[in-house]
Amino acid sequence: MWNREVLAIQWRPTILLLLAMSVATARAQTSTTIHQATLMEPDQKTMEVSTEELQRILGDGSAVVFDVRPPQEFAVSHIPGAKNVSPKPGVSMSLYVSDVAEIGRALEGDKRRAIILYCNGPFCGKSKRVATELLDAGYTNVRRYQLGIPVWRALGGVTQVEPDGIRRIVASDRTAVLIDAREVAEFKAGSVANARNLPRSGLKPGKDVGEVKAAKDDGRLPMEDHNTRILVFGATTDQARAVAEAIAKEAFHNVSFFDGSVDQFKAAARP
Repeated sequence: MWNREVLAIQWRPTILLLLAMSVATARAQTSTTIHQATLMEPDQKTMEVSTEELQRILGDGSAVVFDVRPPQEFAVSHIPGAKNVSPKPGVSMSLYVSDVAEIGRALEGDKRRAIILYCNGPFCGKSKRVATELLDAGYTNVRRYQLGIPVWRALGGVTQVEPDGIRRIVASDRTAVLIDAREVAEFKAGSVANARNLPRSGLKPGKDVGEVKAAKDDGRLPMEDHNTRILVFGATTDQARAVAEAIAKEAFHNVSFFDGSVDQFKAAARP
């Protein structure tokens, strides 16, 4: 008996260490990054998706993503690849909800189609209201990105601006910064009034390097207010988006790119 007690005492530190290692391993296996997080709100009628899941869905097209904010807000900035529909008639702005009938038309009546909804983040009720109406209408595969566009931006996601949004911003937001992503020679040959040049060819991998660092130092980027609205356009969508993404990775939280030509941007920006 004495030998058993001695052995138990001798082995106790090893047993405790193994238990601690098991707990640490379990925690590591169940931990999530901020890109994998959701609100995890209780008693919700529809499941949430994380930022990482939404990025995958946008890449593989496995669901239709709807921005359920008003069309004017969608035009100013939306997650690239998202769709927008008109509002439900007769509803006040405080209880704004997208028209489920219009969503049905966009889906060609397929109520089994996977749908993702998003709006203005954790405190916004629009996606929840639309989700409820979709379920009541018989849709069976509805989820929400309830973190919404504020968290998308905070995690380095860029947004897309539409021509109507460009018109509104140029007319009313005097602090907005317009970035031309073309090469220096193209920019000098003619650009949008008050635009600044940050050519894609000057981008380098990493942070605070290349042309982006130079733009932070020489005033082309608004270093004294990282929430300033920044619109990026270029000769191609890829050119504009690459520069927009590089700027967003420098902690600028309100960066949009234009999916169109320079001439189209000029036309939309014209007074």
